[in-house]
Amino acid sequence: MTKPAVVLLSGGLDSATVLAVAKTGGYEPHALSFRYGQRHSAEIEAAENVARALGAAEHKIAQIDLRLFGGSALTDDIAVPKSRSEAEMGNDIPITYVPARNTIFLSFALAWAEVLGSTDIFIGVNALDYSGYPDCRPEYIRAYENMANLATRAGVEGARVHIHAPLMELTKAQIIGLGSSLGIDYGLTVSCYEASPSGEACGCCDSCQLREKGFSQLGIPDPTRYQATRHK
Repeated sequence: MTKPAVVLLSGGLDSATVLAVAKTGGYEPHALSFRYGQRHSAEIEAAENVARALGAAEHKIAQIDLRLFGGSALTDDIAVPKSRSEAEMGNDIPITYVPARNTIFLSFALAWAEVLGSTDIFIGVNALDYSGYPDCRPEYIRAYENMANLATRAGVEGARVHIHAPLMELTKAQIIGLGSSLGIDYGLTVSCYEASPSGEACGCCDSCQLREKGFSQLGIPDPTRYQATRHK
């Protein structure tokens, strides 16, 4: 009998891989996505396509609006950085960081997991190719898991919650290799911070560069649809 699990699904490459990992690991994945005021809705359509293609038991889309606070190039009138070098990406926390986003998303996932009777939550955070986000680090995931087991009825009653981050120590190339072995069609995913309404990638934001580098290192065709103005 499969165990229910909540899988945070953005519609990007990493979260699609995590959904496939959960499914092949014997879990019944319940996918959770967010309309949070991000720059484009293409990733929501991608999440719907991925959830359907990978056989999620259920897919919910939560509506919140982080534009109320702003403070990020993804939720405010701030330019998305383009064509940065790897050194520049690794220097500081980038302006594409959305304040407390993973904490908010995990809180929603935790609530749904309790309702489902699940003790397992999957998230596609990564500590290698992660562009410096503080809420993508292993110490953050450990701290959140500890908090979750103090803050929920399930945790207090002994049904310990586990936050699974199976991609934490993988490079982008390794993630793509893993997902490809699980049959993921990465052409369904959208990772770009500034994708067109139809989901075409800009090709030069941090996320696009990390994704493109991963396919290149692995030596397999990149199925990403790029805008005509990419790299300009």
